[in-house]
Amino acid sequence: MTQLDPHCQAILEEYRDNLPSFRNTATEVYDLLKKTFAEAGLLVAAIEYRVKSEESLAGKLELKGSKYKSLADITDILGLRVITFYIDDVDKVASAVERLFDVDWDNSVDKRKLHEIDSFGYLSLHYICSVKGFPYRFEIQMRTVLQHAWANMNHDTGYKSGVEVPKEYLRNLSRLAGMLELVDEQFSLIRTELTDYRRRVQALVASGNLDEVPLDGDTFRSYLDLEPFTPLNRKIAAVNQAEIQDTSLMPYLSVFKALNFKTLGDIDKLIKAFSDGAYQIACYQIGLTDLDIISSSLGPQDLCIAYILKMGWGKAGIKRLFDALNGESESNEFMAELLMEQAKDLPFMNQ
Repeated sequence: MTQLDPHCQAILEEYRDNLPSFRNTATEVYDLLKKTFAEAGLLVAAIEYRVKSEESLAGKLELKGSKYKSLADITDILGLRVITFYIDDVDKVASAVERLFDVDWDNSVDKRKLHEIDSFGYLSLHYICSVKGFPYRFEIQMRTVLQHAWANMNHDTGYKSGVEVPKEYLRNLSRLAGMLELVDEQFSLIRTELTDYRRRVQALVASGNLDEVPLDGDTFRSYLDLEPFTPLNRKIAAVNQAEIQDTSLMPYLSVFKALNFKTLGDIDKLIKAFSDGAYQIACYQIGLTDLDIISSSLGPQDLCIAYILKMGWGKAGIKRLFDALNGESESNEFMAELLMEQAKDLPFMNQ
């Protein structure tokens, strides 16, 4: 059992008396951070918190208890850590913390300003904070996932053994630290470049310069925001006065790529050139039924069918379309054969 002088015993007793308050504040601060990040749309890897154990505090007081006048001078009884995916998100977290709490700037530390090659895992931003209604300060650490992982690994390999690490191993650790710091920076750079790319794409799509927009997941998603298939779907729905049920059209990205479409302009041309054919196919499909609900995918599906028929790819091409959309099954071949039979009499096929 740790032997403490009366002064340190008094601090420890104050800790015991206020332990429930520390625990309550820990959960309140955690919940507030979590709510704030969610409302800001800021995705973080983790939010952690802990209240220092009595054993840990006693050990600290035994080593340097004379440094503290009271429990209020010990700022790490309650500690929280916010772990981000990207370097630039650390500053966003810090900005949120500054708005939520009073920051003790004299005792807060930005360890990111260190420049030693082996300092990577310790480049956290440490804020000493206080909140109204709680008389004790607490610490919030902010760092990236890679910084957090490195700090843990380096602590295990470099310190817990209690053995001095040979210089050649320290050199290798430093090299790895430099590599991880570069990776951390590159992740943030790539995200920034992708964000810029998406903004450029959205501007091009909005401007109507679709021939300049390559077909990929981001561009197709932006294109769907324009509801390019809605006029055709409404025309088809009017056949039976049907309701249109929205469904995801993202599966058609792979279909359009399989049709060798390269840009959003290719899809736009498909709509302009084959909407009449798609409408004729839809009339055959639902015209003699009492169907009162159609899927929003019917328009793009029939556009693809019309294109495949006009290109002369026949039953095999239609079957591949259904296989891609619905998964392979024998019924796809039957539906393809039925459509081929119906299509012979459609006006667009004879134009």
